[in-house]
Amino acid sequence: MAGSSAGMTTLLCNMNKQVAIFYPTITYQRHSWCVIRRICMSVSRCQSQAQTKRKSAPQELVGVVGLEIHAQIHSNTKLFSGSQVGFQAPPNSLVSFFDASLPGTLPVLNRRCVEAAVMTGLALNCTINRKSLFDRKHYFYADLPAGYQITQQRLPIAVDGTLTYSHLGGRKRNEVVTKSVRIKQIQLEQDSGKSLHDDYRNQTLIDLNRAGVGLMELVMEPDMSCGEEAAAAVREMQLILQALGTCQGNMAEGQLRVDANVSVHRPGDPWGIRTEVKNINSARNLARAIDYEIQRQMFVLESGGTVQNETRSFDGKTGHTIPMRDKEGLQDYRFMPEPNLPPLMVYEACSTAPPGVAPSQVVVLEEVRERLPELPSVRRQRLVETYGILPEHSFTLVNEDGLMDYFEAVVRETKAGPRKVIGWVMNELQGLLHQQNLSVSQSPISPQALAQILNLQENGQISSSIAKQVFQELWKTPGKTAQQIVKEQDLGMVNDSTEIHRICQKVVDSHPDQVQAIRSGNKKVLNKLMGLVQKETKGRADPVLVRAILEQKTS
Repeated sequence: MAGSSAGMTTLLCNMNKQVAIFYPTITYQRHSWCVIRRICMSVSRCQSQAQTKRKSAPQELVGVVGLEIHAQIHSNTKLFSGSQVGFQAPPNSLVSFFDASLPGTLPVLNRRCVEAAVMTGLALNCTINRKSLFDRKHYFYADLPAGYQITQQRLPIAVDGTLTYSHLGGRKRNEVVTKSVRIKQIQLEQDSGKSLHDDYRNQTLIDLNRAGVGLMELVMEPDMSCGEEAAAAVREMQLILQALGTCQGNMAEGQLRVDANVSVHRPGDPWGIRTEVKNINSARNLARAIDYEIQRQMFVLESGGTVQNETRSFDGKTGHTIPMRDKEGLQDYRFMPEPNLPPLMVYEACSTAPPGVAPSQVVVLEEVRERLPELPSVRRQRLVETYGILPEHSFTLVNEDGLMDYFEAVVRETKAGPRKVIGWVMNELQGLLHQQNLSVSQSPISPQALAQILNLQENGQISSSIAKQVFQELWKTPGKTAQQIVKEQDLGMVNDSTEIHRICQKVVDSHPDQVQAIRSGNKKVLNKLMGLVQKETKGRADPVLVRAILEQKTS
């Protein structure tokens, strides 16, 4: 029955046509938080939290931040059914009878999802529970047909891990600040469907394509204090999941969603009442939402008010968090053991698995460990040690998808040193990519083409300024080679020493005042004469040779 998606498509389409689910409009009293300023991510705020500090307060209020990350598992099928997983499929076209919670259907656990959770747990230094349990978490949403979610509340698959993350700090934001956050647990659970709100008709339609898709919920302890730390931790988690292949991590498509638990207190006092900001879909918005919420709670407390234990949403346009509903407690969810799923067993080695069980039905830890790839932190360290680049450059290379591979491909193909290559990749390549909103894979200039430009410069065939000009031309006409552009536009270096002497003499003769200034001790004026020579040669003269000739003629 799990694969009966076609029959459900017609049924659900008819349901959506016949039934519209209305929600009352709730109007909240809007407060004007005049003293709360719009906040950008800044490391200085992490070091000094309380911007609204009172002189009479013994200690500043500081933020306390914990995160819950919902990562959609990269799998062809859903967690408990054989329905396919697809982001842009037509509404209700990927729904089995089990996903729609029709009577008589039973869950069948997807082995791929279990392996993904185990691999993620190992990468985050978690303890993998050899036995874990599934539970039902009850709540009513229109896009949750069963009225409950299958999750792992009592005994999750992985516990007690650590995520080490870094961000750039210091006055010039070029110092690597490394911190860690504890991972409380990783649990397997189902995703819900989508509610599509039609404000024009004041109705909501339901799409169950996402219902039942496998999720890993990664619960972080409240070890962070500001938005920038939280954003850095999420970005690091995103890179780890992408490296593992357990989650594609596209936040714009809902593959990675973050809930932030935020409170404030004075150091040494008990934690304050927390609010939960739900379903944040980008690292930037996460930082903005947390920083706003910290400042809002500080203002409430310092004005004599009480922070409410509630769920809020973040409005990316205004930069404000907005009340949604009161926060549910454990008793509201009425947790109970899932009666249709036995305990989930994970084995250390094949030899410890029960006899007679097919290998395809068993998850073995030692096999998963062997498949662990190079993680982002290891990549950064390797880049610094292998190529001698700065740590902040290693962050940029690893954090931008495909940039590290591009850099290493250029280094393999060119005679130029890694530090020169990193300058080109960071400045010229990234500058144009960001300007035109392109990814590294969409670059018109391949690593081999950039390596050709650098080799021409290293061989003395073109100058550094001409190399940048050739780069710009290649960007516009990617079908050509660097050698072709140099030849067609006559951009090669002027190697005729007599000709360079003649041009230098011409510049010296036509600028007697500058020559006199140089002879009087103002050596900086020599740079102006060098620029005039390069202008005459269209940047094709060797600057070292030009300087030597000019120094001789002005001495």
